[in-house]
Amino acid sequence: MRGASKPKVVIFGAGSSFTFQLAKDILLIPGIGCGTFALVDIDAERLGIARRLVEKLVSLTGRHWDVISSVERREVMGDADYVINTIEVSGVSTVGFDYEIPKKYGIDQCIGDTIGPGGVMKALRTIPAWVEILRDAEELCPRALVMNYTNPMSMMMLAAVRTSKLRVVGLCHSVQNTSKQLATYLGVPYEELVWECAGINHMAWFTRLEHGGRDMYPVLREKAKDPTIYERDPVRFEVMVHFGAFVTESSGHFSEYVPYFRKRPDLIQKYCREGYLGGSGFYAKNWPQWRKDNDARAMRLVSGEEHYELTRSHEYASAIIEAHLFDRPTVIHATVLNGGLIENLPFDGVVEVPVLVDGAGYHPCRFGRLPSQLAALCQSNMAVYELGVKAALEGDREAAIHAMMLDPLSAAVCSPAELRAMAEELFAAEAGFLPF
Repeated sequence: MRGASKPKVVIFGAGSSFTFQLAKDILLIPGIGCGTFALVDIDAERLGIARRLVEKLVSLTGRHWDVISSVERREVMGDADYVINTIEVSGVSTVGFDYEIPKKYGIDQCIGDTIGPGGVMKALRTIPAWVEILRDAEELCPRALVMNYTNPMSMMMLAAVRTSKLRVVGLCHSVQNTSKQLATYLGVPYEELVWECAGINHMAWFTRLEHGGRDMYPVLREKAKDPTIYERDPVRFEVMVHFGAFVTESSGHFSEYVPYFRKRPDLIQKYCREGYLGGSGFYAKNWPQWRKDNDARAMRLVSGEEHYELTRSHEYASAIIEAHLFDRPTVIHATVLNGGLIENLPFDGVVEVPVLVDGAGYHPCRFGRLPSQLAALCQSNMAVYELGVKAALEGDREAAIHAMMLDPLSAAVCSPAELRAMAEELFAAEAGFLPF
């Protein structure tokens, strides 16, 4: 049992919107009276705000935690127990290019940060910085449990397992969010819903959905016929009806992962809605303002103009720390090396499966086989991830182009020649941020 120790938690990208929630969750772990937060961000101004925010949280929770910070990560990483990555590399500078250039070629993205042209470009910008962090961690805190929140999740994690021996998991909230949404759609208490879920990040599948020993998929299919329910998740309900299972990622984001919903304007109009339900350029058009809004909220929280709500969220980071620090076993869903956990997905790829966490660390759980049609959809995305990571790690321009050519949505819209021209235009626009 490690509960007598004083944990040290390093948060990279501390100026992000994640820091407030993650720090609050950690401070609310039962029995975690003291420790150290080490905050890192290359933006000194945002780092200063984040530090004041965390210091105020420490005061309000009555914990005895130290808060240190630096724009130079090596100054504060030493002997860390937990490393949390939330970095955003050049996002504000490039998010417009990620959306607008593909849109010229007919590729209409909603979020564009995980797959497709936008996801590949984000991988090229972000993975080199991520690998540098992991290398420093191997030297300065080799026993740490590492958690990645930064997208593109699958490519970030594939890069991690290919380059590092650290214990790393990729964390998202799509499994938690979707399981709760399903309970709402079905009209059953969440704690009574029995489910199993596995696949890849943003494309994991609820292969079991039961309540009181009853299969709830027939009920969910009937519910989907109700327009008031269908309209809350049009793409995901369509996928469930035709492929047999409900998927973890939101309708708008998931519409980018497959070739069916965004390849023609009439299909976008039929299946996609505004905002997170599929709005064109939703992320690119809003991200710069969201960033400003987050900074403004942080200042209101620091000044006391806005009050804290001291409750834990369903983000997994604090659950991992509690389970490991106090040997209180828990099961999360995370992205890890496959290694046969899902038999009909690439052995050396990364998958999202249940992971047991206890005082010894992470223990990914074997799932078995996905239904063939679901595995095929995952495989189509994993091919893009493989080439995107090769491009980022090796500075391979051609691999990046091939990743975009294999993207299901892009391939449904453009010819290879058009995709090559688009890629070259993206490379030129973002030249200062790429590894080649």
